[in-house]
Amino acid sequence: MNIQWYPGHMTKAVRMMQEDIKLIDIVIELLDARVPLSSKNPDIDTLANGKFRLILLNKSDLADPAVTGEWVRYYREKGIAVLEINARSGGGMKSITETIRETCKEKIERDRKRGILNRPLRAMIVGIPNVGKSTFINSYAGKACTKTGNKPGVTKGKQWIHINNQVELLDTPGILWPKFEDQEVGIRLAYIGSIKDDILNVRELALSFITYLTTWYPGVLAGKYEVDEASEAYDILGQIAANRHCLLKGEQLDYDKAAMILLENYRNGKLGRITLERPDMETEDRGNI
Repeated sequence: MNIQWYPGHMTKAVRMMQEDIKLIDIVIELLDARVPLSSKNPDIDTLANGKFRLILLNKSDLADPAVTGEWVRYYREKGIAVLEINARSGGGMKSITETIRETCKEKIERDRKRGILNRPLRAMIVGIPNVGKSTFINSYAGKACTKTGNKPGVTKGKQWIHINNQVELLDTPGILWPKFEDQEVGIRLAYIGSIKDDILNVRELALSFITYLTTWYPGVLAGKYEVDEASEAYDILGQIAANRHCLLKGEQLDYDKAAMILLENYRNGKLGRITLERPDMETEDRGNI
């Protein structure tokens, strides 16, 4: 599969962020805890150069907890502030303001010496599409400030949100980067729903996902769909179609419908807590900031 998705509004969003970055004290980057490497936009590192940084591993409830712990240690060993959170349930959210202030303590001290007291820290929240930024902001603010949706591209423009007397947030649209040099990155983003499904070959995507699951999480597919994991990936997808009554006219198996069921079950956590990337994977290191 050759997956690329960079609609025109993302170019506009990047230009807008470049203009606004001078107003910002700290850049908060939301990553998907299931794919911390692939969900990290390399363009953000250039954009936020010289700014304080905080990484939030969101959707931690969907990720393998042991592997998420490895990612937290990975970033902290690099001297990067990081928290694992579940914005939907509020898990980990209480530590954010304190972590922002600790990360920006040099800025706060500079302001104090200049006689500037109690000025809210200005944070820009960034992330790829469908990483949960709007849900995070609504949870952090304790009220519905932004529109949310379980698909990429809901947030279109910028918006300032007053969180409390200590923090103000600038929301931004989800952005990708113009070209995935490593196609595995595009595939993993497609697994989690950050690429629009209507541009994907969902059957091919599901087959590669089945191969990943039988290798790294054996027993998951058998337990969920009563399939024989010793079979080839195409046969397993056929078994899922048969067991879920995915049929076309003439009683032929509907592989595409079965593929979407599999992907949706993963995205909403019905397959369990599954992570697609580990710090020790032989993948381009996109974690340097």
